[in-house]
Amino acid sequence: MTDFLLLAFIFLVAGIAAVPIASRLGLGSVLGYLIAGIAISPLLAFLQVDIIAIQHFAEFGVVMMLFLVGLELEPKLLWSMRGRLLGLGGGQVGLTTLVVMGAAMVLGQVWSVALAIGLVLALSSTAIVLQTLGEKGLMKSDGGQSSFSVLLFQDIAVIPMLALIPLLALPELAGAMGHGAGGDHSGGSFSLVEHLPAWGAALVTLGAIGAVIAIGYYLTGPVFRFVSAANLRELFVAAALMFVIGIALLMSLVGLSPALGTFLAGVVLATSEYRHELEADIAPFKGLLLGLFFMTVGAGINFGLLMDGPMAIIGLTLGLMAAKAAVLYCLAVAFKITGSDRWLFSLGLAHAGEFGFVLLSLTVSSAVLPVELADRLLLIVALSMLLTPLLFILYDKVIAPRMLRAEARAMDTIEERCEIIIAGHGRVGGIVSRILRASGWSPTVIDFSSKQLEMLKRFNTHAYFGDATRPDMLEAAGIGEAKLFVIAIDQKDQTTQLVRHITKHYPHVHILARAVDREHVYDLYYAGCRDIIRETYDSSLRMGRSAIEAMGYSRDQAERVVGSFNAMDREVMLEAAQHYDPALPTMENETYIAEINRRRSDWEGQLQSRLAAILAEPKGVEG
Repeated sequence: MTDFLLLAFIFLVAGIAAVPIASRLGLGSVLGYLIAGIAISPLLAFLQVDIIAIQHFAEFGVVMMLFLVGLELEPKLLWSMRGRLLGLGGGQVGLTTLVVMGAAMVLGQVWSVALAIGLVLALSSTAIVLQTLGEKGLMKSDGGQSSFSVLLFQDIAVIPMLALIPLLALPELAGAMGHGAGGDHSGGSFSLVEHLPAWGAALVTLGAIGAVIAIGYYLTGPVFRFVSAANLRELFVAAALMFVIGIALLMSLVGLSPALGTFLAGVVLATSEYRHELEADIAPFKGLLLGLFFMTVGAGINFGLLMDGPMAIIGLTLGLMAAKAAVLYCLAVAFKITGSDRWLFSLGLAHAGEFGFVLLSLTVSSAVLPVELADRLLLIVALSMLLTPLLFILYDKVIAPRMLRAEARAMDTIEERCEIIIAGHGRVGGIVSRILRASGWSPTVIDFSSKQLEMLKRFNTHAYFGDATRPDMLEAAGIGEAKLFVIAIDQKDQTTQLVRHITKHYPHVHILARAVDREHVYDLYYAGCRDIIRETYDSSLRMGRSAIEAMGYSRDQAERVVGSFNAMDREVMLEAAQHYDPALPTMENETYIAEINRRRSDWEGQLQSRLAAILAEPKGVEG
């Protein structure tokens, strides 16, 4: 018990200390966990901790992560990805295997060893990529979706790789079975297909997949309803964990990837009424286990082996990442992934992954690779994973901004001038534009999304491609002669900067600005805008009006209640805005907080009196 508590304490302290610092420095949580693992590796070595055993346990975080990813995908959406799943994923695994195999043969390896190396290094880290894409909000981008397609194919490809690698065994290495690369941790494990003929194993495997689908569709509902009847939160969490662990166990028993099985279960449950509850229950365990997994990767780096031949190991690691990035870039061009998404896709997957540890262990236990070579490959895999967060930083800080500037140089030439300019043609700007056009105006609409403009062209709606936050673009659009400038973009900082620029250089222009939230209203007011619309405010007022009507009051009463609330809210905001300071975080602005607290009782009392008077009138029904 003491040993367990000591290990848990060491890992928790390392993660809690390193990750916040890494996040503040813009390095991301993954690199923070890796650095934490590196920092505690001498202590773990002194305590003679079996890092590989902990890593096998922590790999269950990857299983949970793929279950949560599956919950976000409906079967219909997954089917729509089949082209990229097979094309991008299959192309990446096949081409990378061939490239690495060729390089290994040039370096003197026999074809069977070279093929095994190619298979091991063709894979990428599902854990690192999905975690990082999720943190940076890039999962829904074209590059993010393409990366996910490749990662999903890789997880599927692990299954035939596990079957193929033992067939590459070298007779002279038979004595090395069970040694090197962390040892063989699979020996002696129970299997449902171990002694079956090929056709029997195939039937059992298909039956297991069918069982997962059946459990997802027919069993989870009754089980969770039964558990919910106990009205114990911890029991529902236990049921969620039982469900995920049970499916992972079933997949392991038939020789399939547990991650693939739980992903399939997640897809089946994507339309379930328990989807969000499952997600909330599993997410904390997933996060902790993934963090532990990344720390074990960092702690498992053999720096002694690295010091024996640093130039060779680092050179091979960088060469592998460059080769994989080149293959990915070619595939991105072939599949028309454009702009910064192409680089996100190419750099984000240009490393080896955690399944490489599993395959390397198998190559040694199956007498495919010698122990010394497997240990070097293990180091290359770990180093490439360690370098991956730095590639994401390179993408964020260097490549993405340059790509945006490159796109900006290809902006449209604005040929027509109008007294109304609209920045952004999305959910908000599009409706404003339609209203103005229906009223007889022809506003100049500028949008920075090429996909959005392509869609507008299909519906014969004209807009200009460009960045409305650039002064030269505003000049080209005729801001000097404009009467009204509508800002409908959804980036808070860009909107505020744009308001400052317009009010300073074109004070005659009336600015109508979209605010993201209440604090953004204060920022825009401070910057000089006096016509500000909160993007969800009016819809919230309408919902409030409908709520009053649903309680049996008339439309007139509901509208007067909402009108009184709106008037009071505007009055409160105008007074509060006088004490707002954008240089101070809201919770540190003592003057602002004191004024709100001082006036709150008066405002609330007045509002409650007004609304009570309206609702005290006899309820009527509108005819």
